[in-house]
Parts: sequence; structure tokens; C-alpha cells
Amino acid sequence: MTRRDTAEGMGSVRWAFRCGSWTPSRCDWLFAARCIQREEKERIGQFVFAKDAKSAMAGRLLLRRFVCERMGVPWSEFRLERSPRGKPYLAAPTKVSSGSGGAWSFNLSHQGDYAVLAAEQGLQVGVDIMKNTMPGSKSVSEFFRIMTRQFTAYEWSIIQSAAADHRQLAAFYRHWALKESFIKAIGTGLDFDLQRAEFHLPSEPPSQDQVLRQTKMHLDGKEEGDWIFEESLLDVDHHVAVALGPADKPDSAPRPSSLSPPTTFTLLSFSELVASASPLTEEDPAYWDSFEIKAEAPQRQRETHVSR
Repeated sequence: MTRRDTAEGMGSVRWAFRCGSWTPSRCDWLFAARCIQREEKERIGQFVFAKDAKSAMAGRLLLRRFVCERMGVPWSEFRLERSPRGKPYLAAPTKVSSGSGGAWSFNLSHQGDYAVLAAEQGLQVGVDIMKNTMPGSKSVSEFFRIMTRQFTAYEWSIIQSAAADHRQLAAFYRHWALKESFIKAIGTGLDFDLQRAEFHLPSEPPSQDQVLRQTKMHLDGKEEGDWIFEESLLDVDHHVAVALGPADKPDSAPRPSSLSPPTTFTLLSFSELVASASPLTEEDPAYWDSFEIKAEAPQRQRETHVSR
């Protein structure tokens, strides 16, 4: 995961940033805040927890790095907006030369310790990352009971066939990431009935060293041949799924033989994340003060708990 993947194709981008272990300095946080749009900075400033602010900040920087470095638009000369369903898109400039590979589609996800970005030329793309975590105060069986309507009977049979709870949870989050990647690619949001999309997994489990493309989706009971799903692990606890589907053109459905070989996600450092960045706003020292309070709050809570 830490190695540079030199095979990454010109029309395919897979980037990740480990925001969970990122402890930004005052200089880094204030510089990052200057390099995103003002309304995004204000939105991030409203998060109650530092971990959520870090994830959101990393996501915006990943998007801007992609538009700047891969789409060739200078950092300060474009705007990113969100669709009514929350999918990011390039609002200005509205026309970008895409070359012979077709228009770019890009998508973002952050959960657990990572923020990830997937982008593809000529195809629709959706990405989702899930961390394998125990469901808080609920038992695994109770957690599954609450989530019953999200999966088909076949999918539940696969999820619950594992002997140990942690393996069942891993299968659950794997299926969830696949469904979310598809929903994010088509941009339907909460209106989509998750049971319409049923996933059939290969016997080979995902790993950190290679990307699986053998997973099949049945949509409304029929195998869907126009979509390809990539699965891999960022580490032993984080599963990531990428959905690749046809763009607006009828003949644009992806075919494995026509795609670049799948590549693992490239892990970026903060310096790489902002290597092409240029400030959009003036420095705001109070923005660090607010973030520092959020970052220190969990530590104060732990100290209070220990002292009792």
C-alpha cells in the first residue's frame, strides 16, 4: 500500500490519504484551509469532532489535486460543487479538454482511517470504503437484524455463513461497500432500494496486493453485464470497492479487455496531497484555534475518565 504504483493508467486514478493518523501542525492545517473554497472551509469548521474535520479536509484536497494534476486545470481556476444528492462535480470551468480518453468521472469516500478518490475517463465511477468495526453496544446478531432490509436473502446467506463474528462483519461491510459504490456511481442516493442490487462474490478474498474484478451484480434479478466492480483492501481493516459503469453513450459500457490493468490505491502523504496547491483565501488563525480545541477534547475526556 505504501509503494508507488507506476502502472497507474493515464485514464485511471486511485488515491488514498490516511487521515486517521494525520496530526496536522498549525502551519499545515491553516495552509490546507486556505487551499479549499470558502464555503467548504466553513462547512468543515462546523464539525464537532476533529476526526470528521480531518476526513472532510482530506477529501476536498484529494478532489482539487485530481482536477489540477489530471484534468490540467490550475488550482485557483475552478470550482467544485455538489449535486442535490451530494455527488461532487466540476462546476467551473464547465469545459475541460479530456483528450481521446473521454470525459472524466470522479468520486470520493471517507470512513474509518482513510479518505479515498477514484476517477476514470469515459466511464461512470463510484467508490466506497468501509472499516470492519464491531457495532458498538449491539451484538452482531442484533446489528444484522436491524440491517435486514439492506440485503437480499442470498447475500445474508453468504454473510452469515462465516463461523466467526468478525468474519461475518467483514462480509457485511464488503457487501455494503459494493452497494454504496454502485449507488454513488449512478447518483441516486437514498431513493434506491438496496435489495435491487445483489452481489455475487468470487471465492478469492480481496487483498492489499491485488485488485479483484470478478464480482458480479444482479440488478432486479438479472446479471448486469455493463458494470465492473473492483475490490481491494487498504489494510486488514479497510475494504474499498470501485464501481465502473457506462457513461451517457450507449456503447460506453466497460469491458475488462478494454480497461487498463487494475491498480491498488496509491497512498499519498500530506506534502504530496498539497504539492500543486495554491491559496484561495487569506490565512485565518482562529480556524486553527477551533480545530485544536476539537483535537484536544478526546484527550481531556480520557483523562477525566481515568481520574474518576
